[in-house]
Amino acid sequence: MDLALLRTFVTVHRAGSFTRAAALLGLSQPAVTSQIRTLERQLGRPLFLRQARGVTPTTIGDELAHKAAPHLDALVEITESGLDDEYAPRTLHLAGPPEFTAERALPALTDLTGDDGQGFALRASFGTAEEVLEGLACGHHDLAISTVRPRGTLLTATPLCDEEHVLVASPRWAERIGSDALRLKGASALENLPVIEVHESLPFVSRYWVSVFDSHPAATGTVIVPDLRAVLSCAIAGTGLAVLPRYLCASALDRGTVVTLHEPAVPPLRTYFLVVRTGTLALPPVARAYEWLQRAATAWC
Repeated sequence: MDLALLRTFVTVHRAGSFTRAAALLGLSQPAVTSQIRTLERQLGRPLFLRQARGVTPTTIGDELAHKAAPHLDALVEITESGLDDEYAPRTLHLAGPPEFTAERALPALTDLTGDDGQGFALRASFGTAEEVLEGLACGHHDLAISTVRPRGTLLTATPLCDEEHVLVASPRWAERIGSDALRLKGASALENLPVIEVHESLPFVSRYWVSVFDSHPAATGTVIVPDLRAVLSCAIAGTGLAVLPRYLCASALDRGTVVTLHEPAVPPLRTYFLVVRTGTLALPPVARAYEWLQRAATAWC
């Protein structure tokens, strides 16, 4: 059986789409379709059910993928690990949310970009969870950090760390509210405060309100800026209240330029996932960055 046909088959099985598999393989969609049909003729059995949006493997297709995929991944690992040192360092493409990637992931990977002969070049891009996962699935990135766990078999996700969300404001606003207001009035004590957020839908504030106060915020955003670091700057300047990851505002809290308005017994948490295309951990640069980030994350939780 032709290994090239098996490689195409496993890629389609993981991608769930001839079109997406073609992009990952660097082939045209008709070429992928032709290879799958050739393999199906050789086996005498259909491997996929064609649907309006993508394909679904048959039971024979699932069985073949289960048997073939580990061996194909092992061949990739052997090929990659056997490359001579004279080859130029591979470029690793990382994608994730701007704040977490900039503040945590990139500094953690600095030592892997050295000139010791075993490093790699690094390219980073930012985006929403949906954007980075779609880019990873299409082959634009090698590794992604996401707050959404992907579905399907094309992408493999591992929990990386949890971040705690904190309700903060400048000391001036905290004094205006009063230390007992939240305990006595609950969320209603905050209704008249300006809100700083990353989007009109108030994703951070809404998640905090539902988790802590069991209600939805009554306020609308006063300042909307699509970067949590800018949200923190506005909070420090006294613009209003904000909900931020604790890691991002920890220094400001230590300096007293912002203060916590509420300390719930169970603070809201959000999980970050480290995501790769299934099978690509056989590639040494991807595996090294993956392991390095997991190791660094033990100090982030």
